[in-house]
Amino acid sequence: MKTRNKTGIWIFFLIVAFLQLFPLIWLVDFSFNTSADFYSDRILKWPSSPQWQNYVNAWVDGKFLKYFLNSLLVSAVTIALTVILSLTLSYAFTRMQWKFRSFFFTIILLGIMIPIHATLLPNFAIFKTLGLTNSYLGLILPYTAVSVPLGTFMLTGFLRSIPKAMEESALMDGCSIYRIVFQIIAPLLMPALVTVIVTTFLNCWNEFIMAATFLSKDSLKTLPFSVMNFAGQYSSDYGSQFAVMVLTSVPAIIIYALFNEQITKGVTAGAVKG
Repeated sequence: MKTRNKTGIWIFFLIVAFLQLFPLIWLVDFSFNTSADFYSDRILKWPSSPQWQNYVNAWVDGKFLKYFLNSLLVSAVTIALTVILSLTLSYAFTRMQWKFRSFFFTIILLGIMIPIHATLLPNFAIFKTLGLTNSYLGLILPYTAVSVPLGTFMLTGFLRSIPKAMEESALMDGCSIYRIVFQIIAPLLMPALVTVIVTTFLNCWNEFIMAATFLSKDSLKTLPFSVMNFAGQYSSDYGSQFAVMVLTSVPAIIIYALFNEQITKGVTAGAVKG
C-alpha cells in the first residue's frame, strides 16, 4: 500500500512538473520554426529543418547584446538599491526604538499592495518634469520603489529571529552601526537576501510597459524591445520573436537554478520565523 501511495505521489508530481515546464518546451520548439509553421493545428511542431537563423536574427537584428547589457545594468543597480534599502529599513524597524515606528512600517508594507503599473501615469508626469525620461533612472527608481516593501517585509521577519546579544557584543568591541548591519547582520540574513535578489531580478528583467513608456532612445532600450523589433504592422517574424524570448529567459533560469536551494530556505524559514 505504501509503495502504491509513493508511486502515485511521484506520478502526480511528474505531471505537475511537466505542466510547469511545458510553456518553456513550447517556447523552444517554436523558436526553430518559420513564421508559416505557426499556423498549424498542432501544439508542438518540431520542424524537419530547424531554423537556426532565427537565433542569428535575434542576436543581430534584435540587437540582443546591446539590450541585454542595458537590462543587466538596470537590474544590477535596482537589486543593489533594493538590498541596501531593505536591509537598513528592516534593521531600523526591528532594532531601533523611535516614534511612529509602527506607523511607518505599515506605510512601507502598503507598497506591496500597489502594482507598479498603477503608478505609470503619475511617474511619467513627474519624470518628464524632472527630465528623467529617456534615462536609466526613469526605470531604476520605480523598480526599486516596488521592490523595497517586499524586501523589507521578508528581512524584518528574519531579523526578529536573530538574538540581540550578538550586536551587543559587537558594540562592546567597538563596531559601528554600519559594520554591525553589513558585516554581522547581512551574512546571517543571506537566505532571505538571496530571495530578495532573485525576486527583484525577475520582477524587473522582463518588465516592458514602464520601459516602453519612459524610453524612446534606442541606446537605452532593454531586452523586451528586442521582441518588438520583429513585430510589423501587417506581419511579424514569429520565429525570431520566440528565439529572442528563449535567449531572454536563459539568464532567469540560470539564476533561479543556481540559487534554488537558498530561495527555498529563505521562503520556508521566513514563513516560520516571520
